[in-house]
Amino acid sequence: MAWIFLLLAGVLEVVWAFLMKASDGFTKPWPTIGTIAFMIVSFGLLSMAMKTLPLGTAYAIWTGIGAVGAFIVGVMVLGEALTPMRVGGLVLIVSGLVVLKLSSSH
Repeated sequence: MAWIFLLLAGVLEVVWAFLMKASDGFTKPWPTIGTIAFMIVSFGLLSMAMKTLPLGTAYAIWTGIGAVGAFIVGVMVLGEALTPMRVGGLVLIVSGLVVLKLSSSH
């Protein structure tokens, strides 16, 4: 169950990051409220996952899901550049996440 909580927490991190961008520096009320709400739920799920998962693994995977997800949303939704260097960085992040998951005893 901890891995499901962690996956959901990571996905919600992508949502709040996107809403933070949409808030335009917290000047737009609804994206700002959404950012805060999704942050709270994301942190809550991360906290539940950390009850049984190792701190380093849980936190790294949570931020990794957020980084990869935000990258994908940035490219697909916001029209950000998809360059070989950025893709290479993404591959390195995903590779690190796989190693952390495989090395976890939970």
